[in-house]
This record gives sequence, structure tokens and C-alpha cells, in this order.
Amino acid sequence: MDEQFQPQQDPINALLSEFGTRLNETEEKQRLIKDRILLIGENLISTKEDSLKQDSEIKKQIKQINFELDSLKQLITRIINEVPNFARKTELEILERQMKMFQPLEPTTIHDVKRIVQEEIKKLNQKNINK
Repeated sequence: MDEQFQPQQDPINALLSEFGTRLNETEEKQRLIKDRILLIGENLISTKEDSLKQDSEIKKQIKQINFELDSLKQLITRIINEVPNFARKTELEILERQMKMFQPLEPTTIHDVKRIVQEEIKKLNQKNINK
């Protein structure tokens, strides 16, 4: 009787063995999938943190740019308000011509004065001679 029981048990044992192997493979795949999902979750969290840091940095830069832009606007407004107080080119040219006429900054030396006086004396002498 033992012999009859043996042949039936072999296919059952083979099926149980195959079922056990497949169950182990399925459990291994499930464990790998679980590990991958955890890794994806960690990556998602770190990516979110990085993007939040970048977002806050960008917001700081935008605030700084807005502050600088406001400062520039104020400066331009002050410059525009001061423009009417500036002298025009034609006004400066008139002042330059007047300065050249008087030449107040050109000092005369004693030698120059003596030369000018001598030239004037010569002119007067020639006028007296010609008369």
C-alpha cells in the first residue's frame, strides 16, 4: 500500500514545492516593490524640500529686485525734477564767450604791462609824427 500512496504523493509534493517557490518569488517581488515605493517617496519628499528652498530663494530675489527697482524709480524722479535747473548748452556758450572777452583768469605780469605801455607809447609817437 505504501507503493500506491507514493506515486500520488509525488505530484502533490511537486505542486506544493512549485507553489512554495512561486509564493517566495511573489513575496520577493512584493518586497522589492515596497522598497522601490519607499525610495520613490523619499525622493519625492527631498524634491519637494528642494523646490520649496528654491521657491523661497526666488521670492527673496524678487523682493530685492523690487526694492532696487523702487530705488531706481525714486532716483529717476529726482533727476527729472532737477533737469529744469540745469543750464542749457547755449547758456553755457554765452557765458564762455563773456569769459573770453574779459579774461579775468588770465594774469598779467609786470613784463606784459611794460610791453603794452611801450607799444602804446610808440603808437602815440607815430601819430604825433604823422600829424
